[in-house]
Amino acid sequence: MVGIILASHGKFAEGIKQSGEMIFGEQEKVETVTFMPNEGPDDLKAHLEAAIAKFDPEDEVLFLIDLWGGSPFNQSNGLFEAHQDKWAIVTGLNLPMLIEAYGSRLTMNSAQEIAAHIVEAGRDGVKIKPESLEPAAGAAQPAAAAVPSALTGGQPGTMSYVLARVDSRLLHGQVATAWTKSTQPTRIIVVSDNVAKDELRKKLITQAAPPGVKAHVVPIDQMIKIAKDDQHMGGQKALLLFETPQDALRAIEGGVPLKELNIGSMAHSTGKVQPNKVLAFDQNDIDTFAKLKAKGITFDVRKVPTDAHGNMDEILKKAQDELNKQG
Repeated sequence: MVGIILASHGKFAEGIKQSGEMIFGEQEKVETVTFMPNEGPDDLKAHLEAAIAKFDPEDEVLFLIDLWGGSPFNQSNGLFEAHQDKWAIVTGLNLPMLIEAYGSRLTMNSAQEIAAHIVEAGRDGVKIKPESLEPAAGAAQPAAAAVPSALTGGQPGTMSYVLARVDSRLLHGQVATAWTKSTQPTRIIVVSDNVAKDELRKKLITQAAPPGVKAHVVPIDQMIKIAKDDQHMGGQKALLLFETPQDALRAIEGGVPLKELNIGSMAHSTGKVQPNKVLAFDQNDIDTFAKLKAKGITFDVRKVPTDAHGNMDEILKKAQDELNKQG
């Protein structure tokens, strides 16, 4: 049998599972995975692995996920890599798609066969009233913004930095949707030595890029070289993603001309304190932000563009106080 995992930001997966069972009846081998605001990628991966473990070893797995490029997709995609011949992922989960998946399991025994079949049901479930607003069949869709092809930009020295963000999750839903729409980059560049050495993570990041935008992973030293001589990237609008503030500091010290850092999320780990839901610090982190501030860097503390700006000085002071209490 094909096991189905419904994965989402927040409790959407739990809600749509309940709705599907109201219509189609209770289902076997359907698990929900929710990614909550106080959790990190490792938590999400553990939830997914626990859900898969509830299926039989011979079961194929179909992931139905809310958003392409979001954390639930990224972590599911990492698990999918080892089972590409049998498992499948479909994003854009809606109720017609889920009901069709339940029905398809009655006659289909392949996750990939079901995946190919239910996409159309998901699309057909999107309708509009008044009907006159429905696009005519075959009507041309608005063209995506033109993106210069790789390594063929404008004049050297003309690359602009539309956003530089510290985010332990790197390229995920908030970046791929909200920040990309807000800042309109032509390139998303993950600047990380660790990720640059990891072929699987590199592949998953490039796959998570939103439509019309190319994603790259480069070591810090290469980003410094690009910043000093952008003859191949001139004319590009770059959104930079740093996994840690230490990586951002090293890039800035090397000559990447940033004036502001958006602080999105910093995952909790042993030895760190967490003064708010999404940011965790150890002493090295606090000292790093002090060095960045001394260099004139300002901090824009927001998960998404519509959030209110957080006060980084107050957040760091709270973190320092909590660390002092531990010490």
